[in-house]
Amino acid sequence: MSSNSFPYNEQSGGGEATELGQEATSTISPSGAFGLFSSDLKKNEDLKQMLESNKDSAKLDAMKRIVGMIAKGKNASELFPAVVKNVASKNIEIKKLVYVYLVRYAEEQQDLALLSISTFQRALKDPNQLIRASALRVLSSIRVPIIVPIMMLAIKEASADLSPYVRKNAAHAIQKLYSLDPEQKEMLIEVIEKLLKDKSTLVAGSVVMAFEEVCPDRIDLIHKNYRKLCNLLVDVEEWGQVVIIHMLTRYARTQFVSPWKEGDELEDNGKNFYESDDDQKEKTDKKKKPYTMDPDHRLLIRNTKPLLQSRNAAVVMAVAQLYWHISPKSEAGIISKSLVRLLRSNREVQYIVLQNIATMSIQRKGMFEPYLKSFYVRSTDPTMIKTLKLEILTNLANEANISTLLREFQTYVKSQDKQFAAATIQTIGRCATNILEVTDTCLNGLVCLLSNRDEIVVAESVVVIKKLLQMQPAQHGEIIKHMAKLLDSITTKLLTQYILNLGKYDQNYDIRDRTRFIRQLIVPNVKSGALSKYAKKIFLAQKPAPLLESPFKDRDHFQLGTLSHTLNIKATGYLELSNWPEVAPDPSVRNVEVIELAKEWTPAGKAKQENSAKKFYSESEEEEDSSDSSSDSESESGSESGEQGESGEEGDSNEDSSEDSSSEQDSESGRESGLENKRTAKRNSKAKGKSDSEDGEKENEKSKTSDSSNDESSSIEDSSSDSESESEPESESESRRVTKEKEKKTKQDRTPLTKDVSLLDLDDFNPVSTPVALPTPALSPSLMADLEGLHLSTSSSVISVSTPAFVPTKTHVLLHRMSGKGLAAHYFFPRQPCIFGDKMVSIQITLNNTTDRKIENIHIGEKKLPIGMKMHVFNPIDSLEPEGSITVSMGIDFCDSTQTASFQLCTKDDCFNVNIQPPVGELLLPVAMSEKDFKKEQGVLTGMNETSAVIIAAPQNFTPSVIFQKVVNVANVGAVPSGQDNIHRFAAKTVHSGSLMLVTVELKEGSTAQLIINTEKTVIGSVLLRELKPVLSQG
Repeated sequence: MSSNSFPYNEQSGGGEATELGQEATSTISPSGAFGLFSSDLKKNEDLKQMLESNKDSAKLDAMKRIVGMIAKGKNASELFPAVVKNVASKNIEIKKLVYVYLVRYAEEQQDLALLSISTFQRALKDPNQLIRASALRVLSSIRVPIIVPIMMLAIKEASADLSPYVRKNAAHAIQKLYSLDPEQKEMLIEVIEKLLKDKSTLVAGSVVMAFEEVCPDRIDLIHKNYRKLCNLLVDVEEWGQVVIIHMLTRYARTQFVSPWKEGDELEDNGKNFYESDDDQKEKTDKKKKPYTMDPDHRLLIRNTKPLLQSRNAAVVMAVAQLYWHISPKSEAGIISKSLVRLLRSNREVQYIVLQNIATMSIQRKGMFEPYLKSFYVRSTDPTMIKTLKLEILTNLANEANISTLLREFQTYVKSQDKQFAAATIQTIGRCATNILEVTDTCLNGLVCLLSNRDEIVVAESVVVIKKLLQMQPAQHGEIIKHMAKLLDSITTKLLTQYILNLGKYDQNYDIRDRTRFIRQLIVPNVKSGALSKYAKKIFLAQKPAPLLESPFKDRDHFQLGTLSHTLNIKATGYLELSNWPEVAPDPSVRNVEVIELAKEWTPAGKAKQENSAKKFYSESEEEEDSSDSSSDSESESGSESGEQGESGEEGDSNEDSSEDSSSEQDSESGRESGLENKRTAKRNSKAKGKSDSEDGEKENEKSKTSDSSNDESSSIEDSSSDSESESEPESESESRRVTKEKEKKTKQDRTPLTKDVSLLDLDDFNPVSTPVALPTPALSPSLMADLEGLHLSTSSSVISVSTPAFVPTKTHVLLHRMSGKGLAAHYFFPRQPCIFGDKMVSIQITLNNTTDRKIENIHIGEKKLPIGMKMHVFNPIDSLEPEGSITVSMGIDFCDSTQTASFQLCTKDDCFNVNIQPPVGELLLPVAMSEKDFKKEQGVLTGMNETSAVIIAAPQNFTPSVIFQKVVNVANVGAVPSGQDNIHRFAAKTVHSGSLMLVTVELKEGSTAQLIINTEKTVIGSVLLRELKPVLSQG
């Protein structure tokens, strides 16, 4: 049958149908029912033959169609044997799709997947990071206990992988392995602890999710990583941000004291005015100890604030619940605007957000009162949204806005949605209960509704009126009389019998039971028991008045934004928020000793220990060495991109002991592994340090006299260090400062005499140095060899900062003359290295006085900068004449992000809030490099570090000059020579971290081109891609 169906598939157009996702049926087949039942077999045979083909193109086409079937929810499990045969394919694209398929079906077809387990293990060593990660995902999807040891070993190896994408998948595999074998918990915790120290933003969210699943109670694992997680939060992927924020919320509730205490005490003081003397004394003692927020507590609140502008509703909701649960009550108000913004999303998001707002509005009405109109019901809203909005409007109702709300409610009662109309009547009843001033008005309105033609409206009105009358029965006799008149001529006895007969046959068994019970009590007959005698006492007894309360009143004990809060019951896996501790735990557990870690990691630490044993260096020099090593360890790109030489040279330009640090850098690059070579380099550097002050001596004489002079200098330095240790810290720092200044002066004096280019001559404001020439023979041969090795091992020898190819003249408004009361300010980016700091972006500000009077004392006031951002302000301007203008320079370290720098521009009389937000292209410095070096660096920055897009434009827009002009206009990049006419390359580096930014425009056939950006800073890369794409596309 299959042999007949396959050729027919080609002739009758079945092949075309299968290309549309294998959804074709054989209705076009003349064989009728036979074609209907054979269609599945026919299409799968087609795919199986393609998978068994010798051509990679056929296999790739088949895999694409199979993955398309999976994406549409079709069952492709019977193709497992045919697909798994291609797991060892040498074609990367086929292998990727096979792994996608295997991840989906490995759990269902475990026996067949186990046959290929050796292939998966080999793939864990594949040079392609996507293949390694996919192999780990498939391995962790085979849920068979027998391979637990293999999975454990694979996770351990993957957690140490160089690729952050593979480490991220290792974190995902931890959760799968834990659910398969909980006994592996201790070993998995070790891996989690290791991954928590990872600095990659790609890994952070996944490992915190693994932490939440495996060991959420191990708060001690978070201590050392708390500040790092807070600082990385902005750059983590969106779903990782949600997980981290929820975890940090729980962490904050266990490690910090309540920020609400001070406010609560003030409220208590207002309520309890008359108290005993002892009570008053205790409260005055409390006032003497004002609440001060822990800096780490403040760090978390400050770093999550920018995420309120996230496009992901879950992130905004997570930040909102964090502010609600851990921030001071005075600061929680900022979340209201962001939550109201989410009400423009789809109905599912609205439902969750409105539920959380309903809970918040019960306790703190003031947060959402300014946005009252945002909760008005729309005709297009579904019933569930309408009901929640009614709930919020009821919570926000007060004496000031109740008249407006009652007019709204009158309209809602007329709605065609009967369930919503009934809910509105209940809402009116609650408003009447909460606000005594409108109780009578609401009752009269509800009585009028009793004449409504809609039976649901009448029934709900009766129920609400009954509850209101029960609360204040004596004051509403007229209403009771009015309701009695509505009975007309029908007697009460007949009406009662009618109601009891209706209840007797009701579909609800509860109503039928109640009807039988009441009938026996109030309609006595022969079968009635003794209780009928006491019916009056039972029904007319004094009972508490019913309470009209919000259904969200008791939900506040659940964490906002969780499933438990939505369902109002504790869901499986819910982690409760702990109460605030009375006394804060030790905050020092979150301190990270950076210097000690740097010494442990750098091989040069051994040489430093030897030096300290010999007591050759003074304390000041040792401190400089340690600070140098710490600065190297803190640089982001130093460990990942192999730019250790860059960070070392940058530190050398700022530190004094250049020769010592150069030998350390050489040892880090692995050029000199022997200890004897290190000692030789040290002795030579010491000899040079002493002999440079003696110009008339020869080199061999210097080396001979160095040993004796070393002993003298060491004894002198020992005595000086002893005297310094006895003095006070201020004098100690002062003496060290003087020593540093003297050493710097001597070095500055001798640089013009020797025209050599040494490590001290590097540009202070360029992290990536210019090519360094070889030193003259004044240095010893061994030190020359060390320096040569250092330059050869460093990427900075071939990559240097160049002058900008184009400086745009576009200016941005900093302060409009109307807002600035006559003072106008504009700024632009001159694209020059900043003179104030090597990590700062240079900005020029032009100030204009448009008034007819002098403006005095123009200066920068309060700065409101995000965490990590730094600013070097201009010197105050004494006065600016009428119609005068002046240009000043500033420097801002934007930390390789497009976050806004907010500060105040002040005059003698006023202060104006201004902002500077840099375009992503101005966060770069152009780099000069060869095509060979460009390709080499581009080969390293692949996979997750590469983003691309296809551009469509007219051919005249793809000429070299047009492309060059458009690219350099958007970004401060340098052109790279290209040996191919259809490929244009540009290179730059980020100002803050020095990470490379490689831009490639490759022209294709016709009017299309491909734009590729390679960089470690994936966020900046994607933003730059979004800015370049429309510019290159337009004419």
